[in-house]
Amino acid sequence: MSRRSAATSAGPWPDDGRWHYRRSLASRVGVLSALAVGAAVTSMALAVFLLTRVQLQASVDESLLDRASKAAEYTTLSQITAQEVPPWMLGAADVRVIFITSDRGMFSADAVPDFQLGAPELRVAKGKSDESIRTVTDGNGTQWRVATVPAGTGQALVLAQPMTSQHVVLSKLGTVLGLYGLIGVGAAALAGWAVAANGLRPVRRLTKAVEEIAVTEDLAPLRVEGHDEIARLAGAFNLMLLSLSASRDLQRRLIADASHELRTPLTSLRTNLDLLRQSDAGADNGGPTLDTEARSELLDDVRAQIEELSTLVDDLVMLARDHQPSEVIAEVDLARVTERALARVRRRAPLAEFDVALSPWKVNGDANGLERAVTNLLDNAAKWSPPGSTITVRLADGLLTIDDEGPGIPEKDRPHVFDRFYRADESRAMPGSGLGLAIVHQVVDRHGGEVSVHDAPGGGARMVLQLPGAGQTAPAAS
Repeated sequence: MSRRSAATSAGPWPDDGRWHYRRSLASRVGVLSALAVGAAVTSMALAVFLLTRVQLQASVDESLLDRASKAAEYTTLSQITAQEVPPWMLGAADVRVIFITSDRGMFSADAVPDFQLGAPELRVAKGKSDESIRTVTDGNGTQWRVATVPAGTGQALVLAQPMTSQHVVLSKLGTVLGLYGLIGVGAAALAGWAVAANGLRPVRRLTKAVEEIAVTEDLAPLRVEGHDEIARLAGAFNLMLLSLSASRDLQRRLIADASHELRTPLTSLRTNLDLLRQSDAGADNGGPTLDTEARSELLDDVRAQIEELSTLVDDLVMLARDHQPSEVIAEVDLARVTERALARVRRRAPLAEFDVALSPWKVNGDANGLERAVTNLLDNAAKWSPPGSTITVRLADGLLTIDDEGPGIPEKDRPHVFDRFYRADESRAMPGSGLGLAIVHQVVDRHGGEVSVHDAPGGGARMVLQLPGAGQTAPAAS
């Protein structure tokens, strides 16, 4: 196996084909902690180092200028030169004493370092400057701190001190700061990793539980502990599991109901087709055949069963689509839509009586979808009304009410009658798939309206559909 194929199985290759390593969250927290502490330690160490160097140099400068000023104040240059005063008399054995005159140049009672004095020192000897202090490097690369003060007219006293001791102190300080900085960074990385690993333990447990759900498909709620963010996340997962469980129950109910509804027309179709085939076979072999009237009834029954199957499939397809790509939004009259729906339902329910009173009501929406919704409401009323009963239909000010004289809808079932795939226990022996009222709710909701169920004055069910007028609100279609 190549490196790329092996890495692909582990998941380090993104979609663009580039390889990268996916760090764990604990390692990332550890690295970030180390970087943060490293930046802080580096800043602090640099500040301490610079401040110490400045303070050491200021201390050396102050000491050199003080000793030079005292030596020049109490001793004349000629006396110092004549008596060959050693450097230790000026306060330190490592100090080099140099004398400058404006006319004779440089001379000393001690060995002069191998570096050249310049204009700053000469300006002090000429009286043009009160003092001078600077760093000079000799031929061996050693740095010297040079302090110059006046020592009489046309004369200057120069004290030079090597900076080796300062460099040693600063080098040791830098080593100590760097060592402790590295220890601090390492400790911060370990502490960050330990804190992240310990803090992510509930996340790992939650991840393991979710992975088990994905494998076993057991939608039992997760155990929630505490009140922190992880507990909130577990609670959110539980809400999602409840939603998934409800959706799965609805799907199972759909499968059961659809299977029941499909079985009856398919069985009837198969029986009728077998009868027609036997009749045709009998006609060919001289056996019994069906007369014209019986054959016509069988064909009508086949056509009715096919229409029932088509209606069921259309209901399923319509509910599966949240957006209807073929709908046309226009201003329609809800009264005329209701009249067309009534014409269709009268053909399906010839034994039902309809008491209709409709007032014009203009709405913005899909005429086909609205007609489908009203038809479903009327079909539901006709299905539950006994033969010869009256279905009352009223439309006034955008409020469509449909009253039937059936048994009504129990209080416990009313919150669910518009749910997808829901069928009350009393309705499972009746024709239908439990999808009609769900389609009504979907269409009405898409048009910005409301639909509800109540008790009818005659003891049956009252369906109330309300839609906003064309001038009241913009169409809610998608």
